[in-house]
Amino acid sequence: MNGTVALDRLRELFARTEQGGDDAFFRQAREARANCWSDWVFLYGFLYLSTFCRNDCAFCQYRRSNAEEQRYRKSLRELREAGLRLAEDGVHLLDLTLGEDPYFVEGEGFSRLEEMVAVLHRETGLPIMVSPGVITAEQLSRLRQAGADWYACYQETHDQRQFARLRLGQDFDRRRQARLDAAAAGLLVEDGLLTGLGERADELTASLHAMRDEPLSQVRAMSYVPHACTLPVPDGGAAGGQRLHELRAIAAMRLLMPDRLVPASLDVDGLEGLRMRLQAGANVVTSIVPSGCGFAGVATRELDIDNERRSVAAVRRVLTDMGMEMATAADYARWVESRRQTLAAGGGQQEDASSCG
Repeated sequence: MNGTVALDRLRELFARTEQGGDDAFFRQAREARANCWSDWVFLYGFLYLSTFCRNDCAFCQYRRSNAEEQRYRKSLRELREAGLRLAEDGVHLLDLTLGEDPYFVEGEGFSRLEEMVAVLHRETGLPIMVSPGVITAEQLSRLRQAGADWYACYQETHDQRQFARLRLGQDFDRRRQARLDAAAAGLLVEDGLLTGLGERADELTASLHAMRDEPLSQVRAMSYVPHACTLPVPDGGAAGGQRLHELRAIAAMRLLMPDRLVPASLDVDGLEGLRMRLQAGANVVTSIVPSGCGFAGVATRELDIDNERRSVAAVRRVLTDMGMEMATAADYARWVESRRQTLAAGGGQQEDASSCG
């Protein structure tokens, strides 16, 4: 697919409010996924280490100014127990995420974060994704040395005016640079978009173009979930459960970047929303959370966690019903190593079939 033509087409698609034409678009995305990945789907376990944050993002319930939020920091023991349980259940990666907690990213607690990464990697044998927000190049290198394979740092939008509205008081270029620093340190990198906040079609297509040109290995779109302390949903946003921009963005990512991993998150609509995201071209299921461990979700704190509907078993049932299959941990580990070699050889910013599954 020619990138320029695709972006013109996507701009028209994102500008439409009706769903006409989406079925064909999603079918094309599924075909691109099948060509690159067959029917494989990867599963990510999610461990929300800390809900403390130094930032005041207008879209996040864990924003610094939300005095009503009950915060927590999990211990190494809690992380280890939950991580081992997720590994036994069959996830392919552990996503260790946190708000930009000053304890872990500014002070003495950073060595504690390194220890957590090292223990999880050593005892589960799984790749580790770490999402501590914007940190220094030296810190990113230390996390890689501790055993981390991935770094996730979401821009949410590549439109600087929208970025200033969403990520209050933060530096647009510094956030992008953190991803580049992570890639230079040997980490695989993920970026993500937030949809359903009144974004324009040209903003979405510009973001997709910017993501395509970065050395990213995973690209994500996720719908905004409003809370009492966050921005209201604008007219034409995520209200009504339509999720059109998110689903179209997932399909666009698959078509523009067929070799990248594209997640379907359980964090927005729970298990109920998994099928439509896979039908749009996703090939990773993220935010699988162990029940009964006291871990929160990001967009929704409790949705489907303690009723076992964000479990590997529940996801497997959906995949089986759709004729898709769970990859093995060995499959995923081989892809991670192959992708790392592709990036080291100077690839990864354009479509590269050799780094597909």
